[in-house]
Amino acid sequence: MSVERAVLAFAGTMVLVSLLLAHYVSPDWLWLTAFVGANLLQSSITGFCPLAKVLRAMGLQAGCAFQ
Repeated sequence: MSVERAVLAFAGTMVLVSLLLAHYVSPDWLWLTAFVGANLLQSSITGFCPLAKVLRAMGLQAGCAFQ
């Protein structure tokens, strides 16, 4: 698995988990969805993703987006 796929999988999981938590626990969990979306947006603009740095340090191979 590449860093890009891991980042997308993590972001998608966080969005779905936060939506479930917002539905069953508290609407305040939607802030997590907003945070994930904002992080994806800034990553697309700047090319910097904190999770990508962590995943590379863990040994995952970077693809073309996070080299």
